[in-house]
Amino acid sequence: MQLYETAANPAPAGAQILRLEAEDGVVLRAAFWPATGAAKGTVTVATGRAEFIEKYFETIGELRARGFAVAAFDWRGQGGSGRDLAQPRKGHVDDFSLYGRDVAALATQLLSPRAPEPWFGLAHSMGGAICLAAARADRLPFDRLVTTAPLIDIHGLVGARAPRALAATLDAIGFGGAYIPAGGETSAMTRPFAGNVLTSDPGRYARNAELAATFPDLAIGDPTVGWVAAAFRQIDAFAEFDYPRRIATPTLILAAGDDRVVSTPATERFAARLKAGRALIIPAARHEILMETDAIRAQFWAAFDAFVPGEMETAARAATA
Repeated sequence: MQLYETAANPAPAGAQILRLEAEDGVVLRAAFWPATGAAKGTVTVATGRAEFIEKYFETIGELRARGFAVAAFDWRGQGGSGRDLAQPRKGHVDDFSLYGRDVAALATQLLSPRAPEPWFGLAHSMGGAICLAAARADRLPFDRLVTTAPLIDIHGLVGARAPRALAATLDAIGFGGAYIPAGGETSAMTRPFAGNVLTSDPGRYARNAELAATFPDLAIGDPTVGWVAAAFRQIDAFAEFDYPRRIATPTLILAAGDDRVVSTPATERFAARLKAGRALIIPAARHEILMETDAIRAQFWAAFDAFVPGEMETAARAATA
């Protein structure tokens, strides 16, 4: 296993490449960067659907500049991690609960043996949904969680029953491993910048497109019917009124004001029921906040810096040292 870089996207120095193995045998690619000085703790970067570690090299460098050690990994079914299907370009999982096994492997095989505490999570989109579900089950290893544009519901499909019924039916009759209708193996990262719903920053978009084109084994295409059915089941769980109330992990949600991938209103409703969390909306941001313009990213970092590491945890640890 290795990391891949381009001239426009060099890997931060000092990476340790790790092979994790989930309890069901799925192999995960992970990386760890020690802090450059005395560590404030460790931030784990949990990517979104179809993403991979390399896409976050810039963010990893910025976290290290803030005094953190950084962990990053690829979820099962994407990036440099193992696949459930023979066709590696299909974005597939049978159920979102399986991603919880990836979180457990991260905690026991990477964080526990080498990462300085306290531990924090920085999760995007699907990664945010997985981390929120793990927190709800009291299985999230982070002291605090920051999530950008989490997959609480899908833009334009909030409450829509027909897509849910179709995905569930196709999955039940054996088409779970097929691409969604009209889907294919082309990575969304390689499509033209014009009209994209991910970012308004052409430079970062081009950088990521070059990564996907240069290292096609890291990129995946559209999701499968099974992945979509699993996503809808998780989304419906999020819609239960008491679900967010049972999340004890202090959580900061950064939602995008111009998100056309996930539903920002659904995210706001979810965050309003969190006992230990809140949502902030970044105006004009598209879905991939960390891939946005400098001005939008500056708003993200201002919120992140105010929330992590957090005065309460820092003071408590100092008192018991």
